[in-house]
Amino acid sequence: MKSKRMLLLGATVAVGLALPAVGFCSVESSLENVQSKVQMLLPILATLGLGWAGISFLTGNPNARSHLMLAIIGAVVGFGASSIMDIIRRVVN
Repeated sequence: MKSKRMLLLGATVAVGLALPAVGFCSVESSLENVQSKVQMLLPILATLGLGWAGISFLTGNPNARSHLMLAIIGAVVGFGASSIMDIIRRVVN
């Protein structure tokens, strides 16, 4: 019982120390950080998904058509991510 109270007290102190740092974050800086990571990661994943769908199609997988459709949707989102983030930024501002 005592260890649970100490754990709860420690968690409360940790959250209390972390909240002021979170309070000074702005939405724009957070979106810029997310956008930089998204712009790097999503096109790579979209290309890998298209490659996987192509291999699936060539090997005669019965689900190849659905793989290809999902890969195309992923590519549209992946390569259009910067535009989507710009739209979100305009709406927030």
